[in-house]
Amino acid sequence: MEDPWGTALALFQVWISVLLCLVMLPAMFGLSLGVTGVYIQILVQILEWATLRIQRGRKEKTSVPIPLPNGIIHRDGGSMAQEMLEVRGSRPGGDFTLGDVFYFYKKGMESLVDDQVTQCFSSEELASWNLLTRTNQNFRYISLRLTVIWGVGVFVRYCLLFPLRLVRELGHILAKHWLSEVAHLMFYRICARGLSATIRYHNKENRPKKGGICVANHTTPIDIIILANDRCYAMVGQVHGGLMGVIQRSMVRSCPHVWFERTEMKDRNTVTNRLREHVTCEDKLPILIFPEGTCINNTSVMMFKKGSFEIGGTIYPVAIKYDPRFGDAFWNSAKYNMVSYLLRTMTSWAIVVNVWYLPPMTRLDQEDASQFAQRVKSAIALKGGLIDMAWDGGLKRARVKDSLKEEQQKMYSSMIVGPDGPSDLAATPPLLDLQD
Repeated sequence: MEDPWGTALALFQVWISVLLCLVMLPAMFGLSLGVTGVYIQILVQILEWATLRIQRGRKEKTSVPIPLPNGIIHRDGGSMAQEMLEVRGSRPGGDFTLGDVFYFYKKGMESLVDDQVTQCFSSEELASWNLLTRTNQNFRYISLRLTVIWGVGVFVRYCLLFPLRLVRELGHILAKHWLSEVAHLMFYRICARGLSATIRYHNKENRPKKGGICVANHTTPIDIIILANDRCYAMVGQVHGGLMGVIQRSMVRSCPHVWFERTEMKDRNTVTNRLREHVTCEDKLPILIFPEGTCINNTSVMMFKKGSFEIGGTIYPVAIKYDPRFGDAFWNSAKYNMVSYLLRTMTSWAIVVNVWYLPPMTRLDQEDASQFAQRVKSAIALKGGLIDMAWDGGLKRARVKDSLKEEQQKMYSSMIVGPDGPSDLAATPPLLDLQD
């Protein structure tokens, strides 16, 4: 009788050999075998077929739900000042009347029901179902064929992709202890391939150089893996506990990352001096910073904190945009912890992302840090096809500052004054939607 343990050992040896040849060696030399590309092409064809089948199912069955967008209120483009000018332009003289109160009442009710800030922290809704049970409505009961494909997809994601990715993550985490930059590149490439990540880098001639600062929009902790696939960075952040703390302590042993204690983060001078000391050394890796300070849902770019732009040196902007058809990359930290988020990510179809390296930027002579930060943010939003939001991502957790409320009140007063006031407000950002 054949020994079952011998058979299991032989299968394990074959598995390790395949893993070594198809994952480790190509990752060490930055090569691609094209397997992920073929997988993505097959997945695109399956999703397109599922979309057509769902559209046909809606015609045959009126009970099939129609996915709703994130927002429940349709808003036209333009600022409040422009809309007020249009309203007054239809009246003789264009002066303020009591009827204008209803316009402000309408805007206030829209803010209470569906504010723009909260929308940036909810998962991006798709126009069609991507065969994941956690996105949009579930359409798996439309037909038997679609149900079978959905069931096969569940098996592939949880029984094949998830164990494969888990083994890749655990099997090579010790590599970074004996190699430096080469080990980091190999490690991050293994992580990316374990996530079935297809990354398209554009304008690689603008890649960040040593002694500089790389700033990018922030959607997920995986942003670090995506960017570090192409070159090594020095990370900056607060010291964490739990799983994140273990990863941070492991990383700092082989690379000069800059971690701060919570008490140090409150001291702006301490943080600025340590970062400036790092940047002034041209032999050190470029610093990677996410100036938004929180994860945004892959549709917008929110206000950049000015601290990163007070350090000096060259800024290398990077725009990151994920393809939501293959899975939701956004980390909603208020809803999921790190372990739950990684589980969701490792059981999605794939990670498909575009990365644009923008030309390096430096601070102009008569430009302060806030203006410089806004200029860099606008460039990233334009390149990545993201919405340029003027509001602070900190509104996700904190109450609205009185200074922001006062700015809105001043804008209201200027519009009410008459034709002389609104003409200077054409470029004023739209009303901050608040739920307070």
